[in-house]
Amino acid sequence: MMESLNFSKDLADYGHPIGTLFNQPKTAAEWEPYMLTEEQITSFKNEGFIKGIKILTEEQVDLLNAELIKLQSLNEEEKKLFYHYESNESEDPNKVLFHAIGAWRLTPGFHDLLWAPAFRMAAYQLLGQSFRIFHDQLFCKPAKHGGVVAWHQDFSYWTFTKPMHHLTCWIGLDDANKENGCLYFVPGSHKWGLLPITGLTGDMDAVRGVLNAEQLEAFDNRVANELPKGYGSFHHPLMMHGSYANTSDRPRRATVINAMSSTTLGNTAGYHRLDALKTFPDMPQDQILDSNFFPLLFDGDKELEALGDKIPKVDYKELYDAGIK
Repeated sequence: MMESLNFSKDLADYGHPIGTLFNQPKTAAEWEPYMLTEEQITSFKNEGFIKGIKILTEEQVDLLNAELIKLQSLNEEEKKLFYHYESNESEDPNKVLFHAIGAWRLTPGFHDLLWAPAFRMAAYQLLGQSFRIFHDQLFCKPAKHGGVVAWHQDFSYWTFTKPMHHLTCWIGLDDANKENGCLYFVPGSHKWGLLPITGLTGDMDAVRGVLNAEQLEAFDNRVANELPKGYGSFHHPLMMHGSYANTSDRPRRATVINAMSSTTLGNTAGYHRLDALKTFPDMPQDQILDSNFFPLLFDGDKELEALGDKIPKVDYKELYDAGIK
């Protein structure tokens, strides 16, 4: 598989798995081992995140890391399928943060990762309905001089869609802990509403300037998202999160899948950062994002049949639609 990569072929043409990396459940009953519990769903509603979900085997992690090595050394022509590609997005040239959006369009492993059953089942439960891919991301911090991802809320960068019905899954491709720059969450911050953007790769303390006293107290009780490689966490689009520098002797590589409700609409009319979207797929105002760049990843009625009514899941109208439009 690895020797036959063809970076001129756009894998967005395939709205289904193209390999055998993941065994797909064939009946509703085969989905049950991947189901989140009622307790996990409640925790997500209260805290805004859950973690410790096994998404990948060690062999699958190794395959993705092999693809990642190739993706970090592309020529300009090969980069064209990415929506965003920065070998170093850090504001400090002495710190490195590789950040790219759109890997699923280039390599078979990252393409088929979108159909990982453990990811799909959890995302369906946490979104509360059928969903599509919005986009994927790669975040890589090398050993000793890995850069930061400053505190932010994902939806603050995604207001060109509506309603706010998104979900982020972060998957470690290395063991992630405090020493090598793991993610941090502020429990309950998904209930704060949308806050001003204070930057994505610079000052880790800039966010303090937009928080009130109660929020600052919660911020000082942030929790580390320490995970073994192959495990994932899921967080709400208003969850305040960030990650500090990697000064350890180990890399910290991760891939992120950003999912959205199957009925998400474009909201680009009047969007103030349209220039940042020029390399993204078309997202026309008030039209469902259903092109081949946003394939349906899970159809609950079809996949789960009668089991669907018994599966614990969030009330999306309460958790998402009642928030920011």
